[in-house]
Amino acid sequence: MYFGVDYHPEHWVHPYAGSTEHPEARWERDAQLMVAAGVNVVRMGEFVWGLYEPEEGRYDFGWMWRCMDIMKLAGIKVVLGTPTAAPPLWLSRKHPQVLPLDEQGLALHEGTRHAYCMNSDVYWEYSRKIVTELAGALGKHPQLIAWQIDNGIGGHKTEFSFNEESRHDWHAWLRAKYETVANANDLLGLRFWGQVVTDWDEIPMPMVAPTVHNPALVLDWMRFSSDTCIAYVKMQADLLRELTPQVPATTNLRCLSRHYDHFDMAEVLDFVSLDTYATLQRRPSENAVEFDIMRSLRKIEIKAPGGEEGFWVIEQKAGNVNWQEVNSLLRPGVVRLFTYQLLSRGATGVLYFFWRSPRIGPEKFYGGVLTHDGRGDNRVYREISQLGEEIKLLAPVLRGTKVVAETCILYSHPNAWKLRQPQQHTRHFRLWEHVMLFYNALHDRNIPVDFARPTEDLSKYKIVFAPSLHLLAGGEADLLKLYVQNGGTLIATFNTGLVDEHDMAPDNGFPHDLIDLFGLEVQEFDPIPPGEENHLVFKAAFPANHLHGARLWCDVIEPKECQVLATFSKDFYAGRPAMTINNFGLGRAIYLGFMGQPAFYQDLVAWLRQMCNLFPLLKVPDNVEVSMRQKEDTRLYFLLNHQGTPVRITFYKPMHDYLTGNTFTGNYDLPPHGVLVLDEHMAKGAPPT
Repeated sequence: MYFGVDYHPEHWVHPYAGSTEHPEARWERDAQLMVAAGVNVVRMGEFVWGLYEPEEGRYDFGWMWRCMDIMKLAGIKVVLGTPTAAPPLWLSRKHPQVLPLDEQGLALHEGTRHAYCMNSDVYWEYSRKIVTELAGALGKHPQLIAWQIDNGIGGHKTEFSFNEESRHDWHAWLRAKYETVANANDLLGLRFWGQVVTDWDEIPMPMVAPTVHNPALVLDWMRFSSDTCIAYVKMQADLLRELTPQVPATTNLRCLSRHYDHFDMAEVLDFVSLDTYATLQRRPSENAVEFDIMRSLRKIEIKAPGGEEGFWVIEQKAGNVNWQEVNSLLRPGVVRLFTYQLLSRGATGVLYFFWRSPRIGPEKFYGGVLTHDGRGDNRVYREISQLGEEIKLLAPVLRGTKVVAETCILYSHPNAWKLRQPQQHTRHFRLWEHVMLFYNALHDRNIPVDFARPTEDLSKYKIVFAPSLHLLAGGEADLLKLYVQNGGTLIATFNTGLVDEHDMAPDNGFPHDLIDLFGLEVQEFDPIPPGEENHLVFKAAFPANHLHGARLWCDVIEPKECQVLATFSKDFYAGRPAMTINNFGLGRAIYLGFMGQPAFYQDLVAWLRQMCNLFPLLKVPDNVEVSMRQKEDTRLYFLLNHQGTPVRITFYKPMHDYLTGNTFTGNYDLPPHGVLVLDEHMAKGAPPT
């Protein structure tokens, strides 16, 4: 188990620390404080290109080697960032064409991070040079255990740049995809508004225009820009594997907040890492879903330090941030609580950002483990030190464990990109809000969840949820049918199968290629204004515990072979199906032709649990979050109280707590923001308690 901090030694030299005679003296003191806090790894060097190479061709890696030597003496391992996220000023002055242009064609200027275009051949060449020099100078240091490529790829809307080199690459990408101009005209739908082309060079980038661009063209632009981000990271990853084959590579992802395909990005990395703002979210599920998505991005051939299979959280916020309207302090115990939440969901490395609040720069009042004085007697340092001691106790039992889920939610980036475009059925629909209705209901019942693309092998899951796969490729539809035919249970919803991968509506009915799977056809869509509802009438097969309503969207459904579970009660489609189930092969396909209130999804999950034999992890009160990591005959349960008040738990048999060494039976009051890490040995094949 790796437990660490994000360290910036360049901030802690004279005149900001140390002395004229010993400008780097602070580094030794920091290493001592880290060891005392249980730190065994640091990430360094992600923004120091201008210090490594202050002038073109003049390199200075010696200062970082000296810092790594200090970490070696302290027994602390090192993750080194490639510094390409912050190009030096001399580079953009000499080659201004590397600066990205926005959709209006205006340059985003130098003097900060992310001031580069990922389609720039010049920037690629300079990136190769600095990465090659870095690997040659520091790649053989014994403390190095991983590389972090760049930092926050695509940050500040730099996934897209509208430079001439982008235009050239865009046309090459389109040519490779469509092969002929005629295919491009047909499959991009360029006949609409007469925007047909006779040459590849005529196809525009979707820059600012009087009105909207062709939606199929915009969707391809999103795909192209995603491929550009991934190609840039892959270039560095391939180079590092060639130069330092024993050192795995990652990059720090932001959960679905960047406009590239995270699943594609994970494929070019050795292991996945996350920047998390978990301590700032409002609901525990909003934190948990990030961790479940990161764990799901790469499920096989993970090559993380130490040989573990999980993901890393390479930036976990240790204190307040500096970019909200009000940057409140994190309350005592909150960092600890969310650290255990991410550990419980599969993390095998946790690093806190910052080690120490810097005295300079835009982030000087960003909360760190240490405050500006660096003494190590502040509250956050004491909390992290407590965590460090607990992690030492847990590390042996955590090793080799992983999260196993029997349910899955499908998520497709092209579908998400499509649903962000204008001209939707209703501007009030948000895909992620729809996804979270399902996720919240599963989370509140402590049911583990994976995420997957529709193209993955889904056979290991008892239940698969497919919320609003508006864009559904033909091959994806076939795989969903195969999953159900082989015994799976699929739950799909309104706004499914309305267009194919070319953003083209079908001429053979909705949901396209899935009419036989669900045994129905959607004839019309009726978006409902906010604040209005249709009401649902349920049949005996679905035991609803509430009066449920349909909001935002109602499908007008013509049933064929399906069984109707609920109908609408109002409007011209009163009595028509709202919820159906259809047997297909060995499995069943359930269709929800509406969006409900949260209570409906709670009832839905309760019904599915009974139908599919999903067992609870532990019997606990509803407001206690439970997660589990397991290996062989060992299950490790994490119980988290996100409330500001105690919660009483009743243990029906003895459970051992690793954090205290106590064994609990009967009643136990889990304190506010409290954590238990319990173990239970079991016989193989036994169901959970």
